[in-house]
Parts: sequence; structure tokens; C-alpha cells
Amino acid sequence: MPIYWAFLTYMLLRPGVENMELPFMFEGIDKILHLGIFAMLGFCFMAAIPKIKFLYFFQIIVIYGLLTEILQDEMHWGRSLEFLDLVADTIGCLIGYFVFIKLKNLKI
Repeated sequence: MPIYWAFLTYMLLRPGVENMELPFMFEGIDKILHLGIFAMLGFCFMAAIPKIKFLYFFQIIVIYGLLTEILQDEMHWGRSLEFLDLVADTIGCLIGYFVFIKLKNLKI
């Protein structure tokens, strides 16, 4: 979990380079990436600390997402604060949380 969190922080704060010439690139792909990355973070967070209350989980992930967006804007490395990125982060963490809960309840 700490390694994924450190890697995620690096990826979210590194200088931004958008290359729209690649065949898989399209408008809005960054929102899908934010959603997927935070879904994985939410799932891993719950797997590491399964007894945490939902409210604490939600606050930690949303504050982390907000801080990374603010730092992106303040660092002036070609990235900026975007409200829709924060929305994608929030939805992603909720998806990760509910996937973890569903899998835990399956009791396979």
C-alpha cells in the first residue's frame, strides 16, 4: 500500500505532457485514468485497513485527491487544478470501496 501511494503521488505530481497523437488518446482520458487509479487506491486502502469506518476512509481519500490537485496547480509543472479530476478521484475511491465490500461479502 505505501509503495502504491508513493507511486501514485509521483505520477499525479510529475510534469504533465499530453501527446494527443497516440491512437489510444482521446479527450477526457485523464478523467478515466483518475477514476481507475483512485478505484485501485480505494480498494488497496480497504484491503490494508478493512476495519476503518467509511467516513474516515472517504475523508482521507478525498483530502488526498484535493491536496494533489492543489499541489499540481501550485507547482507550475504543466498541470493544473481541475474540479472534474477531483470528481473522478472521488467516484473512483467509492468504486474501489464498494468493490472491496462486495468481494468481502461474497465469502468465497
